Amino acid sequence: MALLNNDPMTQLAFSVYENKGVFAVLIGSGLSRSAEIPTGWEITLDLIRRVAIAQGVAEQSDWAAWYRDKTGGEPNYSSLLEEIASSPEERRSILHSYIEPTDADRDEGKKVPTSAHLAIAQLVRSGYIRVIITTNFDRLMENALREHGVEPTVISSIDALQGAEPLTHSQCYILKLHGDYKDARILNTDGELSTYPEEYNRLLDRIFDEHGLIVCGWSGEWDHALRSAILRAPNRRYATYWTTRNNLNNGADAIVENKRAKVICIANADDLFATLKQRIDTLEKTHRQNPLSTELLVSSAKRYLAKPEYRIQLDELFSLETERLLAQLESASLENHTPWTSIEFSERVRLHNKWGQTRLLMRCSVPVNQ
Repeated sequence: MALLNNDPMTQLAFSVYENKGVFAVLIGSGLSRSAEIPTGWEITLDLIRRVAIAQGVAEQSDWAAWYRDKTGGEPNYSSLLEEIASSPEERRSILHSYIEPTDADRDEGKKVPTSAHLAIAQLVRSGYIRVIITTNFDRLMENALREHGVEPTVISSIDALQGAEPLTHSQCYILKLHGDYKDARILNTDGELSTYPEEYNRLLDRIFDEHGLIVCGWSGEWDHALRSAILRAPNRRYATYWTTRNNLNNGADAIVENKRAKVICIANADDLFATLKQRIDTLEKTHRQNPLSTELLVSSAKRYLAKPEYRIQLDELFSLETERLLAQLESASLENHTPWTSIEFSERVRLHNKWGQTRLLMRCSVPVNQ
């Protein structure tokens, strides 16, 4: 049986841990859903409801079905928004009310960074994630990063891209492909999302070529320009992980097949990123240098003794060595028995010398004030 059989989360944790700063995160509306910021579909149904009620229609139990009966077509976020608001400024104003938290929202913990946003921010602060691509208009990711002392480079327009800190030098680089809800230049109709400016395409080509990818909360069905950017990336030097709560649709399935992506079924985004961070933390704690020689042990002890902030590491080093020493002293290989052959006697002398050096080191390395 394979060691990582049916455990893609551990594989993802190892990939991110061993390739620090290499993986980019692509997040969609699903990430903000637990913050009670509605998805595009939920906004679509609410807009249908508001328009219909304004025209005197009674409340319906299924507004999507009502819309189909009324128009003969499927509810479409893009076409509905274009019908209601003809200019980008008007569309921005409509979306603003769905995203901006009120005082009551903040008091109830709504429309504020979720556990997923905060876990990603912690991974950024630790250097594991440097690039975040998002189709969301909200600022939950930026707010979470600032809560953890990280000031991101935010690209939400071509103007911002031209004057931004280079990707290479940024601690955290956020590319908001559809714009920011406070900027009238947001992209949210099919026509606006069919192609990206050439500057965005070049940036996406570089990111997808040079980074691994973790996808969460994006269906792959909408935003044809983003799907095309992923599909045209030539290299697969780092893995793609696609997380989903449900079965993949055609758009996502095409990307998964093209990138040979690993699919991870999740309960929600909060659980995904909290688990990922916890497993990376575990890998950090367990991946301690294991001194197998006296010289290496001396070097580690000296390094930890040099600065007071390494007291915890020094304590762990001595605790582990003490446990290892006691285990060896109590092992069968050092039991007293007679008679010994010459080979056994030589091996016994070698073991006593080895563990005697360790005991001497532990006595000599302890600080005078301890």
